[in-house]
Amino acid sequence: MMDPREGEFVDRMGLVMERFGGTRTMGRLYAWLMICDPPHQSLTELAARLDVSKTAVSTVARQLELTGMIERVPTASREHRYQVAAGGWEHVMKVQFAALRQAVEALDLGLAAVGGERPEQRARLEETRDFFLWTERDADDMLRRWRDSRDDADR
Repeated sequence: MMDPREGEFVDRMGLVMERFGGTRTMGRLYAWLMICDPPHQSLTELAARLDVSKTAVSTVARQLELTGMIERVPTASREHRYQVAAGGWEHVMKVQFAALRQAVEALDLGLAAVGGERPEQRARLEETRDFFLWTERDADDMLRRWRDSRDDADR
C-alpha cells in the first residue's frame, strides 16, 4: 500500500504525463520508480503497487524504456526489473526538439503552396515557421545550459 502523499504524487505525475502526450499510467509508473525503495521494481511489483494489470505495466514499461526514461536492471533471474534512467527527460526533450525540423519543413511546404498571392495566410505560416526555427536554434543551447547547471551543482 502506498502512503497517501506518495499516492497523490504518483497520481499527479500521471496527469503531468498526459499533458506531455503520454498516458496516465506512464506518468504513474515513472513517478513510482522515482520514489520507490528499492529503486528498481519488477513488473509484478509495479502492477501491484499501481493497481494496474501486469500486461498494462509491461506495455508502458517498454514504451518508457524506448524513450530513455527508464531502463531495465540486470538480474540473475528472468524477471524484468526497471529503474529510472539518468537523463531521461533530457532525452525526451531531444526527441521532441528533433520534431521541430519536421514542423519547419511542413511549414515551408505550406509557404510554397500559398505563394505570394495570399499575404494573410503567408504571414501566419511565416510567423509559425519563424517560431519553430527560433526554438530549434535555442534548443541545443538550452540543453547545454541544463547540463552545465547540473555539472555546477555537482561541484
